Amino acid sequence: MKRVLLVIWLVVIFNSVFSQTLTPRQLFPGLFEAVQLSGIFPDNKTFVDAIPIRDPATIMKDYTSMGTTTGFDLKQFVIANFTIPGAHNDGFKSNVAAGIRDHIDTLWTVLYRKPDSIAPYSSLLRLPAGYVVPGGRFREMYYWDSYFTMLGLQESHKTGILQNMVTDFAYLIDKYGFIPNGMRTYYLTRSQPPYFSMMIDLLANDKGSKVLVKYQPELLKEYAFWMKGNKNLTIGQASDNVVLMPNGEVLNRYWDGSDKPREESYKQDVDAAKLTQQKPEEFYRNVRAAAESGWDFSSRWFSNPNDLGTIQTTDIIPVDLNCLIYHLELSIARSYRLQGDLHNYNSYLNKAISRKKAILKYCWSEKEGWFMDYNWELNRISPVKTLAGVFPLEFNIADKKQANKLSLGLKLNFLKPGGLVTTLSKTGQQWDSPNAWAPLQYIAIDGLSKYHHTVLAQSIAERWISTNTRVFEQTGKLMEKYNVIDTRAKAGGGEYTLQDGFGWTNGVLLNLMDHYPPSLHIKIE
Repeated sequence: MKRVLLVIWLVVIFNSVFSQTLTPRQLFPGLFEAVQLSGIFPDNKTFVDAIPIRDPATIMKDYTSMGTTTGFDLKQFVIANFTIPGAHNDGFKSNVAAGIRDHIDTLWTVLYRKPDSIAPYSSLLRLPAGYVVPGGRFREMYYWDSYFTMLGLQESHKTGILQNMVTDFAYLIDKYGFIPNGMRTYYLTRSQPPYFSMMIDLLANDKGSKVLVKYQPELLKEYAFWMKGNKNLTIGQASDNVVLMPNGEVLNRYWDGSDKPREESYKQDVDAAKLTQQKPEEFYRNVRAAAESGWDFSSRWFSNPNDLGTIQTTDIIPVDLNCLIYHLELSIARSYRLQGDLHNYNSYLNKAISRKKAILKYCWSEKEGWFMDYNWELNRISPVKTLAGVFPLEFNIADKKQANKLSLGLKLNFLKPGGLVTTLSKTGQQWDSPNAWAPLQYIAIDGLSKYHHTVLAQSIAERWISTNTRVFEQTGKLMEKYNVIDTRAKAGGGEYTLQDGFGWTNGVLLNLMDHYPPSLHIKIE
């Protein structure tokens, strides 16, 4: 029987080599769990990014025969059979004296990756064109990070790289039917916030609106991914990423196709599952859905703000996600209008109009003067106020009165010495206070500008630029996130150490420095 199972396993592996969809856990059953739970690597992402030196069957055969012997050294076995990833900075050393712009321009080269051939059984996904990675432990391209990186590439007039990255994302949609969280096999069960249509808008700034027509097939495929299952729902029911609301509106949530521990954070998930009252499968799904959101983790997903074990991501209708899909629907409508197809133009325009009405209905809190997430299981607005509430400004969903209230709320509650804090709760999670992130600063600033709240937008931009610059002058680095309450302290929280590089920080900073020069010296008391 064991021989039959081994043969089946080998056939599956052989048939998947060229498609490269098998994950490290699937390739190395037993060995994978032993390595990840042993703690021989402080970061679980190390092993899943390691490249096998020999074929998996040979490695597994040796592990099976040697793994139970006296004196077996697991770490030495892994080192002997895998190429362990290290820092990829090409010996780069920052030159603070040259200035922050020079630093970012140099980093584009450091963070750029050529579309090299992929080693057999590597977890890395093959891409047809070059791309920019975030940096640090993030050795591959990520979905939503890339939009904010592209903002900087555009300011640096590197349209060729921007185009290449759009080409890569279109390729992924055509190959897998969606854009994965990141370019690894272990990310193929989920996506990330859908910014592809926003990327097309960036490209259109240089190449004209014709790119909307060129990438219409991929826009439609991405929309189909996010709307999968919406035709067969009954009121108050959810399937994958879609939820049918009480009055028949369709809104979206985050989801993951797997209910197992994340391979890149395996030990953390297994350990955390022991402390929750949820069923393990339910807990893992909610954790993975939070990873799809990009906000992993935040009190916005918890019923108890201080307890990861109460995570309920799949119960939440995120306001920011639905704003992004609203933009996707409008983009598809525009692509049809450019082709003179008024029938499909009106169809997708009406979808967008319906979604806008639903966002206003379910996510606006008059009491809070803020756009909130909505808990569709409990049929009530989430009590957690977050910076996701500014997304309706960026996409022109809020009316003027709502924009005024949002502006006031930002000024009174979120604006700190170093920029905008992510939430108002200090929980130890990285997407909570006192941390701040470049993408949310950009969305807030750009959204405020669209409603002519230029004084506040300028103040936020200046504070964020100052925070980034001060840390750079002290360390020679640009970070993934920042502490904006105590600007002398490092940002904390998260499942890994503070990362530098950093793709989206570089992109947003360069954009803000170009569009919000400090000469105005505007102050908000």
